Amino acid sequence: MFKIGIIGLAQAGKTTLFRILTRAQGAGPAAGKTELRVGVVRVPDSRLDRLSEIYRPKKTIHATIECVDTPGSVIDLARSGAAAATLREFDALAHVVRAFGDESTSPLSGEANLQKDIENVELELMLSDLAIIEKRLERLEKDVKKQRNPNLERELHTLNAVKSALENQTPLRELALTPEERQLIRGFAFLSAKPVLYVFNLSEEDAARVDAAEALAAEAGLRPRAQTEATAICGKVEAEVAELDPVEAEEFLASYGLRESAVSRLIRACYHLLGLLSFFTVGEDECRAWTIRRGTTALEAAGEIHSDIQRGFIRAEVIAYDDLVAAGGFAEARSRGRLRLEGKEYVIRDGEVVHFRHAG
Repeated sequence: MFKIGIIGLAQAGKTTLFRILTRAQGAGPAAGKTELRVGVVRVPDSRLDRLSEIYRPKKTIHATIECVDTPGSVIDLARSGAAAATLREFDALAHVVRAFGDESTSPLSGEANLQKDIENVELELMLSDLAIIEKRLERLEKDVKKQRNPNLERELHTLNAVKSALENQTPLRELALTPEERQLIRGFAFLSAKPVLYVFNLSEEDAARVDAAEALAAEAGLRPRAQTEATAICGKVEAEVAELDPVEAEEFLASYGLRESAVSRLIRACYHLLGLLSFFTVGEDECRAWTIRRGTTALEAAGEIHSDIQRGFIRAEVIAYDDLVAAGGFAEARSRGRLRLEGKEYVIRDGEVVHFRHAG
């Protein structure tokens, strides 16, 4: 399961976002980490809902993403060894940025300063990475002097280049590295190398601007950058929506000029940021959405379901979602010639319905 860490300055709205995403259901402290709250977010997908209407399975299982609410300010977390290690476990960071003015909630000032807040957090992430690099270089330089080892020398060269970038305040996600260099530093799980979703938390008066994330990013001085996305929420409004049933929620959102919930916007942005897609398996027992990275082959996708299916892989029966819905089922789709047989190297596309033929 992909894990998203919710970070930001104190009082920016991190816990509000967490409650919106999880509806506070099944959300509790992480094992052994009482300062964190962990919740599972169900990925909304109208395609899976439609497939369930067709097949009427015993179970319908949506894809899920794990989100973690971090306490206080990320500045304090990044400076703490144990807490920073926890941050390194996340696949991506959702950085909540306060875009509302309220002296009672801001530890810094009454007026929101998007650019300053973003720069402060980014700087702390880079300083945390720099501390790790300097510690490793100290040991590495001694080892290189003791023995000639090409692997250690390559690591030394790469870490010095990475150190230079951080000293110039360049986040590592923006650094052009070769595949070999990326492999060398992967184990460090540097914070500034992680994909970031900027979540602008708007005031109730600005709720209608939730679809203007690009404009908000521009106001914050954020130029288009590698491995970043931007979206927006109105935490106050969305927190109320999370308490309503679907019909009431839709009407309430419409009253603020909002077309969809924060959950849908955030999940879509996370999928794009991480290069994720969904494929489906269907049947009378179960209709299910599976999350994979773009570029995943049929053989690898089979392994997401079960290692036995991957080992015994023969062929994948593949059909586009729209074609299956139009046909009303596999049998009719096959008679229409819409069903394809693909081999293990076939790359799965978003929204495809797949049935894996396998031995055993």
